[in-house]
Amino acid sequence: MSRPSAPILITGASQRVGLHCAERLLDDGHALIVSYRTERDSIERLRERGAIALFGDFSSEAGILAFIEQLKAQTDSLRAIIHNASDWLKETPGAEAEAFQRMFSVHMLAPYLINLHGEALLRRSDPADIIHLSDDVARKGSANRVAYCASKAGLDNLTLSFAARFAPHIKVNGIAPALVMFNADDDDEYRKKTLAKSALGIEPGPEVVYQGLRYLLDNPYVTGTTLTLNGGRHLK
Repeated sequence: MSRPSAPILITGASQRVGLHCAERLLDDGHALIVSYRTERDSIERLRERGAIALFGDFSSEAGILAFIEQLKAQTDSLRAIIHNASDWLKETPGAEAEAFQRMFSVHMLAPYLINLHGEALLRRSDPADIIHLSDDVARKGSANRVAYCASKAGLDNLTLSFAARFAPHIKVNGIAPALVMFNADDDDEYRKKTLAKSALGIEPGPEVVYQGLRYLLDNPYVTGTTLTLNGGRHLK
Protein backbone atom coordinates (compact mmCIF):
# COMPACT_ATOMS: atom_id res chain seq x y z
CA MET A 1 0.00 0.00 0.00
CA SER A 2 1.01 3.62 -0.44
CA ARG A 3 3.31 5.12 2.12
CA PRO A 4 1.82 8.33 3.57
CA SER A 5 5.09 10.14 2.95
CA ALA A 6 5.55 9.11 -0.70
CA PRO A 7 6.04 12.45 -2.49
CA ILE A 8 4.93 13.66 -5.89
CA LEU A 9 7.68 14.86 -8.22
CA ILE A 10 6.86 17.75 -10.55
CA THR A 11 9.55 19.01 -12.92
CA GLY A 12 9.94 22.62 -14.02
CA ALA A 13 8.03 24.11 -11.09
CA SER A 14 9.61 27.54 -10.72
CA GLN A 15 7.05 29.55 -12.68
CA ARG A 16 3.68 29.73 -14.42
CA VAL A 17 1.73 26.46 -14.73
CA GLY A 18 4.33 24.33 -12.98
CA LEU A 19 4.49 26.68 -10.01
CA HIS A 20 0.72 26.88 -9.72
CA CYS A 21 0.36 23.09 -9.78
CA ALA A 22 3.13 22.70 -7.20
CA GLU A 23 1.38 25.15 -4.88
CA ARG A 24 -1.97 23.38 -5.34
CA LEU A 25 -0.43 19.98 -4.61
CA LEU A 26 0.93 21.42 -1.37
CA ASP A 27 -2.51 22.89 -0.63
CA ASP A 28 -3.92 19.38 -0.99
CA GLY A 29 -1.45 18.03 1.55
CA HIS A 30 0.95 16.15 -0.72
CA ALA A 31 4.62 15.77 0.07
CA LEU A 32 6.39 17.36 -2.89
CA ILE A 33 9.69 17.31 -4.77
CA VAL A 34 10.19 19.91 -7.50
CA SER A 35 12.89 20.46 -10.07
CA TYR A 36 14.04 23.85 -11.26
CA ARG A 37 16.55 25.11 -13.79
CA THR A 38 16.67 28.71 -12.59
CA GLU A 39 16.68 29.69 -8.92
CA ARG A 40 13.77 32.08 -8.32
CA ASP A 41 12.03 33.49 -5.26
CA SER A 42 9.20 31.08 -6.04
CA ILE A 43 11.46 28.10 -5.37
CA GLU A 44 12.36 29.45 -1.96
CA ARG A 45 8.66 29.91 -1.20
CA LEU A 46 8.03 26.27 -2.11
CA ARG A 47 10.90 25.23 0.19
CA GLU A 48 9.39 27.27 3.01
CA ARG A 49 6.15 25.32 2.54
CA GLY A 50 8.00 22.01 2.88
CA ALA A 51 8.81 21.08 -0.71
CA ILE A 52 12.20 19.62 -1.60
CA ALA A 53 13.68 21.59 -4.52
CA LEU A 54 16.35 19.99 -6.71
CA PHE A 55 18.32 21.65 -9.48
CA GLY A 56 17.86 19.91 -12.80
CA ASP A 57 19.34 20.75 -16.18
CA PHE A 58 17.57 18.44 -18.62
CA SER A 59 19.31 19.74 -21.74
CA SER A 60 21.81 16.84 -21.71
CA GLU A 61 21.95 13.18 -20.70
CA ALA A 62 24.54 14.00 -18.04
CA GLY A 63 22.30 16.64 -16.49
CA ILE A 64 19.30 14.30 -16.47
CA LEU A 65 21.26 11.47 -14.85
CA ALA A 66 22.69 13.85 -12.24
CA PHE A 67 19.15 14.92 -11.35
CA ILE A 68 18.04 11.28 -11.05
CA GLU A 69 20.86 10.61 -8.59
CA GLN A 70 19.74 13.58 -6.49
CA LEU A 71 16.18 12.32 -6.58
CA LYS A 72 17.12 8.83 -5.40
CA ALA A 73 19.11 10.34 -2.55
CA GLN A 74 15.99 12.17 -1.34
CA THR A 75 13.35 9.43 -1.46
CA ASP A 76 12.87 5.70 -1.93
CA SER A 77 9.28 6.03 -3.17
CA LEU A 78 7.11 8.29 -5.33
CA ARG A 79 3.36 8.73 -5.51
CA ALA A 80 3.58 10.30 -8.97
CA ILE A 81 5.89 11.88 -11.52
CA ILE A 82 4.55 14.94 -13.33
CA HIS A 83 6.70 15.94 -16.30
CA ASN A 84 6.12 19.66 -16.70
CA ALA A 85 9.62 20.89 -17.62
CA SER A 86 9.60 22.40 -21.11
CA ASP A 87 11.63 24.49 -23.52
CA TRP A 88 10.30 26.91 -26.15
CA LEU A 89 13.16 27.60 -28.56
CA LYS A 90 13.10 29.20 -31.97
CA GLU A 91 14.89 27.37 -34.75
CA THR A 92 17.18 30.19 -35.81
CA PRO A 93 19.12 29.75 -39.06
CA GLY A 94 22.37 27.93 -38.43
CA ALA A 95 21.31 26.68 -34.99
CA GLU A 96 18.43 24.40 -35.93
CA ALA A 97 20.15 21.20 -34.82
CA GLU A 98 21.05 22.66 -31.44
CA ALA A 99 17.46 23.74 -30.82
CA PHE A 100 16.10 20.35 -31.90
CA GLN A 101 18.56 18.42 -29.73
CA ARG A 102 17.82 20.56 -26.68
CA MET A 103 14.05 20.20 -27.00
CA PHE A 104 14.36 16.48 -27.69
CA SER A 105 16.39 16.19 -24.50
CA VAL A 106 13.97 18.20 -22.34
CA HIS A 107 10.69 16.91 -23.78
CA MET A 108 11.58 13.28 -24.52
CA LEU A 109 14.92 12.06 -23.15
CA ALA A 110 14.34 13.46 -19.65
CA PRO A 111 10.87 11.88 -19.25
CA TYR A 112 12.15 8.65 -20.79
CA LEU A 113 15.10 8.29 -18.41
CA ILE A 114 13.28 9.59 -15.33
CA ASN A 115 10.42 7.14 -15.97
CA LEU A 116 12.82 4.22 -16.37
CA HIS A 117 14.83 5.06 -13.26
CA GLY A 118 11.75 6.09 -11.31
CA GLU A 119 9.80 2.90 -11.94
CA ALA A 120 11.10 1.20 -8.79
CA LEU A 121 10.20 4.28 -6.71
CA LEU A 122 6.67 4.36 -8.12
CA ARG A 123 6.16 0.64 -7.52
CA ARG A 124 6.50 1.32 -3.80
CA SER A 125 3.31 3.41 -3.96
CA ASP A 126 -0.28 2.34 -4.59
CA PRO A 127 -1.70 4.12 -6.51
CA ALA A 128 1.11 5.40 -8.74
CA ASP A 129 1.00 7.73 -11.71
CA ILE A 130 3.09 9.33 -14.43
CA ILE A 131 1.67 12.39 -16.18
CA HIS A 132 3.30 14.04 -19.21
CA LEU A 133 2.52 17.70 -19.92
CA SER A 134 2.40 17.92 -23.70
CA ASP A 135 0.92 20.65 -25.94
CA ASP A 136 -2.21 20.81 -28.08
CA VAL A 137 -0.13 22.20 -30.96
CA ALA A 138 1.36 18.72 -31.45
CA ARG A 139 -2.08 17.66 -32.72
CA LYS A 140 -1.61 19.47 -36.04
CA GLY A 141 1.99 20.74 -36.05
CA SER A 142 3.32 24.23 -36.60
CA ALA A 143 5.14 25.76 -39.55
CA ASN A 144 7.04 28.03 -37.16
CA ARG A 145 7.84 25.54 -34.36
CA VAL A 146 8.71 22.30 -36.13
CA ALA A 147 11.17 20.98 -33.55
CA TYR A 148 9.01 21.94 -30.58
CA CYS A 149 5.96 20.19 -32.04
CA ALA A 150 7.92 17.10 -33.05
CA SER A 151 9.38 16.67 -29.57
CA LYS A 152 6.00 17.18 -27.89
CA ALA A 153 4.44 14.66 -30.29
CA GLY A 154 7.16 12.23 -29.25
CA LEU A 155 6.20 12.84 -25.62
CA ASP A 156 2.61 11.91 -26.50
CA ASN A 157 3.88 8.61 -27.87
CA LEU A 158 5.88 7.98 -24.70
CA THR A 159 2.56 8.20 -22.87
CA LEU A 160 1.21 5.29 -24.92
CA SER A 161 4.33 3.16 -24.66
CA PHE A 162 4.92 3.62 -20.94
CA ALA A 163 1.22 3.06 -20.21
CA ALA A 164 1.48 -0.34 -21.87
CA ARG A 165 4.83 -1.14 -20.27
CA PHE A 166 3.96 -0.17 -16.69
CA ALA A 167 0.36 -1.44 -16.51
CA PRO A 168 -1.40 -2.40 -14.37
CA HIS A 169 0.41 -0.93 -11.38
CA ILE A 170 1.46 2.48 -12.75
CA LYS A 171 -1.00 4.59 -14.72
CA VAL A 172 0.57 6.78 -17.42
CA ASN A 173 -1.36 9.66 -18.98
CA GLY A 174 -0.82 13.04 -20.58
CA ILE A 175 -2.32 16.52 -20.65
CA ALA A 176 -2.17 18.64 -23.80
CA PRO A 177 -3.07 22.28 -23.06
CA ALA A 178 -3.43 25.02 -25.62
CA LEU A 179 -3.46 28.62 -24.38
CA VAL A 180 -3.74 28.65 -20.59
CA MET A 181 -2.27 32.01 -19.61
CA PHE A 182 -0.75 34.93 -21.50
CA ASN A 183 2.63 36.47 -20.80
CA ALA A 184 2.65 39.96 -19.31
CA ASP A 185 4.18 41.44 -22.48
CA ASP A 186 1.65 39.93 -24.93
CA ASP A 187 -0.05 42.83 -26.72
CA ASP A 188 -3.79 43.27 -27.27
CA GLU A 189 -3.64 42.25 -30.93
CA TYR A 190 -1.91 38.97 -30.12
CA ARG A 191 -4.32 38.25 -27.27
CA LYS A 192 -7.37 38.86 -29.47
CA LYS A 193 -5.99 36.71 -32.29
CA THR A 194 -5.10 33.87 -29.94
CA LEU A 195 -8.42 33.86 -28.10
CA ALA A 196 -10.22 33.65 -31.45
CA LYS A 197 -8.56 30.28 -32.16
CA SER A 198 -10.79 28.44 -29.67
CA ALA A 199 -14.52 27.91 -29.50
CA LEU A 200 -14.68 29.10 -25.89
CA GLY A 201 -12.46 32.13 -26.46
CA ILE A 202 -11.14 32.53 -22.92
CA GLU A 203 -7.83 32.65 -21.05
CA PRO A 204 -8.68 30.01 -18.44
CA GLY A 205 -5.64 30.29 -16.16
CA PRO A 206 -3.42 27.51 -14.80
CA GLU A 207 -6.06 26.03 -12.49
CA VAL A 208 -7.56 24.11 -15.44
CA VAL A 209 -4.29 22.19 -15.73
CA TYR A 210 -4.37 21.34 -12.05
CA GLN A 211 -7.95 20.16 -12.43
CA GLY A 212 -6.72 17.85 -15.20
CA LEU A 213 -3.90 16.57 -12.99
CA ARG A 214 -6.32 15.99 -10.15
CA TYR A 215 -8.65 13.99 -12.40
CA LEU A 216 -5.85 11.76 -13.67
CA LEU A 217 -4.38 11.23 -10.20
CA ASP A 218 -7.74 10.38 -8.64
CA ASN A 219 -9.31 8.22 -11.38
CA PRO A 220 -8.25 4.55 -11.13
CA TYR A 221 -9.48 3.57 -14.60
CA VAL A 222 -7.62 5.87 -17.01
CA THR A 223 -4.26 5.06 -18.59
CA GLY A 224 -2.67 5.68 -21.98
CA THR A 225 -4.84 8.77 -22.48
CA THR A 226 -3.92 12.35 -23.30
CA LEU A 227 -6.42 14.84 -21.91
CA THR A 228 -6.93 17.79 -24.25
CA LEU A 229 -7.37 21.24 -22.67
CA ASN A 230 -7.81 23.51 -25.69
CA GLY A 231 -11.12 25.34 -25.28
CA GLY A 232 -12.43 23.70 -28.43
CA ARG A 233 -9.64 24.66 -30.81
CA HIS A 234 -10.28 21.48 -32.81
CA LEU A 235 -13.77 22.83 -33.62
CA LYS A 236 -12.55 25.97 -35.38
